[in-house]
Amino acid sequence: MSSSIADIIKNRRTIHQFKANERPPVELIQQAIEHGIWAPNHHTTQPWHFHLIGPETKEHICQLNAALAAEKKGEKAAEIKLRRWREIPGWLLLSCDISGDELRDQEDYAACCCVAQNLSLYLWDKGVGMKWTTGAVTRNERFYEMFGLDPEYRQVVGLFWYGYPEEIPQGTRLTLSEILDILP
Repeated sequence: MSSSIADIIKNRRTIHQFKANERPPVELIQQAIEHGIWAPNHHTTQPWHFHLIGPETKEHICQLNAALAAEKKGEKAAEIKLRRWREIPGWLLLSCDISGDELRDQEDYAACCCVAQNLSLYLWDKGVGMKWTTGAVTRNERFYEMFGLDPEYRQVVGLFWYGYPEEIPQGTRLTLSEILDILP
């Protein structure tokens, strides 16, 4: 695909529908991570950790999410969620160290968000779409246990679904005059 960085930034979209059974190669995801970690990071703390999710862990997440959906919305909603989540081709988790210093933790979380954007842009340039989710499942104690994460020392930044887009939604943004104040 390879476009200018401006085009990649402007045209990238969150993808909700992926082509079935077409998981991008692991090597591409590893390359995206290698490029993604060059994000701005105050004091170069490099607080990010990645967890490339295979089929077994994916199924555990799907089951946990379905159980949470059943508790909140009933069995029919849980079945729909389970079917939908099982169709997602690729899964990646990004977590961030917690230092206990409020300012550093805020800066580290922001750096991880920059990494997520870099990942998304790199993959978009390669024809791969991504969705960043922070739903209830990612805040659940059992989810943390699946990854061996202690919420006192590590927080989930996001669960990322990736794959080849089935459809690309339209995007809109506010105009510059709506978001920019020019001060004297």
